[in-house]
Amino acid sequence: MSIGIKVKKGLDLHLEGAIGDTGAVTFKPTPTVAITPDDFVGLVPKMEVREGDAVLAGQPLFHDKVHENIKIVSPAAGTVKAVERGERRKILRVVVEPAEDFSASVTIETEGVLSSPEKARDMLLRSGLWAMMTQRPYATIPDPDAEIRDIFVSGFDSAPLAAAPGLQRNDYATLEAGVKLLQLITKGKVYVSRRQADNIPDIKGAEMVNAAGPHPSGNPGTIIAAVKPVNKGETVICLDLPTLLRIGATALTGKTQGTTIVALTGSELKQPKIASTLIGAEMKALLSGDIKEDNRHHRIISGNVLTGIATPIDGYLHLPYRQVTVIPEGDDVDEFMGWASLSPAKMSMSPSFPGHFLRRKLFRPDARLQGGRRAMIMSGEYDKVMPLDILPEYLIKAILARDIDRMEQLGIYEVAPEDFALAEYADTSKLELQKIVREGLDYLRKELE
Repeated sequence: MSIGIKVKKGLDLHLEGAIGDTGAVTFKPTPTVAITPDDFVGLVPKMEVREGDAVLAGQPLFHDKVHENIKIVSPAAGTVKAVERGERRKILRVVVEPAEDFSASVTIETEGVLSSPEKARDMLLRSGLWAMMTQRPYATIPDPDAEIRDIFVSGFDSAPLAAAPGLQRNDYATLEAGVKLLQLITKGKVYVSRRQADNIPDIKGAEMVNAAGPHPSGNPGTIIAAVKPVNKGETVICLDLPTLLRIGATALTGKTQGTTIVALTGSELKQPKIASTLIGAEMKALLSGDIKEDNRHHRIISGNVLTGIATPIDGYLHLPYRQVTVIPEGDDVDEFMGWASLSPAKMSMSPSFPGHFLRRKLFRPDARLQGGRRAMIMSGEYDKVMPLDILPEYLIKAILARDIDRMEQLGIYEVAPEDFALAEYADTSKLELQKIVREGLDYLRKELE
């Protein structure tokens, strides 16, 4: 059985640097890997290993102080090279040096995980897969004690320059195993979204959602709003297709998967491609030989241009570990008239710029702000690109005012920061909407829990 939805509000950014003919997927080794606790929103880490300890793939590195059964595991067998700390001894990242046989893994007990809800939930928690999912409300790691109304799997990524899922025929049985396990931890349904171009077949046990339209049609928030919105007191879980594959593989084999498929994209790459590497790989190793040697300053983003994390070349790949984008930084550009330039090479939503009418042109934007931050000066901008049935401008104002009652009335339980990414791009006032929403959700959770 399937559901069809058509997203009308949204925007596809036509950027240079998309992946063409992928060809063979090559493995890119990395000298070290790092797991960053801040990637797992809502988790307060407590170490289980020390520097110099030998670890196996799937062995816990740290756990959550509040829910000790939520584990974050090593993606590779090797040695803990460093536990890097910041102010007040905050754990910034745990660095592991992979061994020659980095795939040596702990074995997780899987007997009964496809028939027992308790064993299924316990396997997800111990294997680190629970922390790769998020919940609505609050867009944090799911509460292991919460009653899960439904589960939503994003079967495709509609973000700029994102790659297609690229499933193999033998992946379908693994996906079915993942869906079967997830069905045990929810009283509702498991929804899997897909788009027609990806040719993903029906997955046994799942309710398929056929989505069409521009970005953010692939966001879980868009699918949830169209299928079954979240109300106060309800909890749903969101995850992507690679995580569903990992869940199915672990349920069938008892081994965790430390490798990931990464789309290397962006206008500053010689040849955008698909690569395989370890979770948390070094950026330098991942991008070695691929960045253009054009004497330009580059912005390396772990993720896409809308929601990704700016990462230095000596940094590491961040969760969800599936895309890297490289664009010009822009701080070395001397442009006539600056942001007000009417050059057709400038990408803009405003009809005041010629680039607005060049529908088929691929643009090469840089990381400049293109204007200054100011108070909200225009109305209705967010609504043009946000398909959720909320009043986003009023919700942002309620968050800034820390008005909890108003935030609840305006639908804060339905949203995550990524739902405001396009609105942030379109905002004339240059407000950091994703940061505002994240702070609002954290404040709400702290006050109500």
